Amino acid sequence: MQRGAEQAVPGPEDVLSRAAVRMLETAEAVARSRQPTVPVVTQVVEGVPAVVLQEQAQQADELVIGDRGLGGFTRALLGSVTMKVAVQAPCPVVVVRAGPRERAGEIAVGIDDSDSCEPAIAYAFEQAGLRGATLRLVHAWQVPVHAFAPEIFFDADEIHATRHEMVRGRIAPWEARHPEVNLVEDIQNAHPVDALTGTACDLLIVGSHGRGALGSLLLGSVSRGVLHHARCPVVVVRGAAGRHAEAEEG
Repeated sequence: MQRGAEQAVPGPEDVLSRAAVRMLETAEAVARSRQPTVPVVTQVVEGVPAVVLQEQAQQADELVIGDRGLGGFTRALLGSVTMKVAVQAPCPVVVVRAGPRERAGEIAVGIDDSDSCEPAIAYAFEQAGLRGATLRLVHAWQVPVHAFAPEIFFDADEIHATRHEMVRGRIAPWEARHPEVNLVEDIQNAHPVDALTGTACDLLIVGSHGRGALGSLLLGSVSRGVLHHARCPVVVVRGAAGRHAEAEEG
């Protein structure tokens, strides 16, 4: 009695490939059900996730990725892939937290006195205009250490006024280009991470603060802290993305 032809046992690569296809099919179905007019394309790519996503980001206007937080202490931490992509991708990276969120109707952007926040401001105005959302301008400052010395005079009102003028100067060009955007100025005497993550908004936008060859591989401590602890989606905007947005505006 002859046996029939034995079926080939699928190898590990075949199993992973099929699982990836099924995962993408599920994601595509969800995307089409929520936004049926948006074209959707799926692609299975073999490689190191962070490297593959960074390569895809070279041709993308925006990259969206999850945070992989798993409750408890890990809720305040990002997965290594998410952090690597947020640090090195040339386009804006949107990190989305899992779980339901109530709509606030506001977008928030962190503003400081460095030029590196300009791309984030440009992106924030564009998003606020597209969404019809109020744009909250968040700037945080802290009392200098020497201000606690009784022999040194410290005028909080004067510092607040100076910070106000700095914020107005930073946003002036973009406010002129987007007069339809409603603005809320939010200047706080607080740590920047606390001020930003304590803001109730639908999207929180920060600059990368990367400078030079080494800086392009790093995030500033504020951006990193916001990525770890914010409950809403966070966008990290790099300088190259900001220059691209400015060119389109002009």
